[in-house]
Amino acid sequence: MRLLLVEDDPILRQQLVEALRTAAYVVDSADNGIDGRHLGENEAYEAVILDLGLPQLDGLTVLRHWRRLGKTMPVLILTARDSWHEKVAGIDAGADDYLTKPFHVEELLARLRALIRRTGGHASAELSCGPLTLDTRNGRAAVDGRTLTLTSHEYRLLAYLLLHREQIVSRGELVEHLYAQDFDRDSNTVEVFIARLRKKLPPGLIETVRGLGYRLSAPQ
Repeated sequence: MRLLLVEDDPILRQQLVEALRTAAYVVDSADNGIDGRHLGENEAYEAVILDLGLPQLDGLTVLRHWRRLGKTMPVLILTARDSWHEKVAGIDAGADDYLTKPFHVEELLARLRALIRRTGGHASAELSCGPLTLDTRNGRAAVDGRTLTLTSHEYRLLAYLLLHREQIVSRGELVEHLYAQDFDRDSNTVEVFIARLRKKLPPGLIETVRGLGYRLSAPQ
């Protein structure tokens, strides 16, 4: 799953990028409001982490711009400790949640998981489809209780399909959400990872919908 981080503090930005990538997210980052606005406007993200105190263009202006364009990705804003008015303004501008600095990275990760689940209509931290389960808290997938060994790309692909289970997902959409902006995106690699996943999952769980893409659905 692909995230956008817009944070001007270089140390915090690098810490968050490393933590998010360790948690199996693909991360694009920007250190100013203009670059962040451009990325959020033109790229597809599962969620955005947006600092409000940005150079060149402040976070509230960036957020309002995205919402005016109809961008609906969940946005977690970062605010200063005592800036309660910023929290209110951020929520009014279209933010989905906020986190006050300083914060624990574990809390940020938990809030992100909750935002992404709610956006996909999932209340539980555990995603499932038939015999397949995936616990987003610890990144473990299992079939009938048997733990699966997955690469980071396989995990991200499976998590995305589970978040959109019973829906047709195109190869283009998978490419957009699985790879960072600067990655050499090749839709043929999606077929390779789908083939690898199929070898680890029960037959028929991942369906190819000719000309449209893939669908994860429980066997009848």
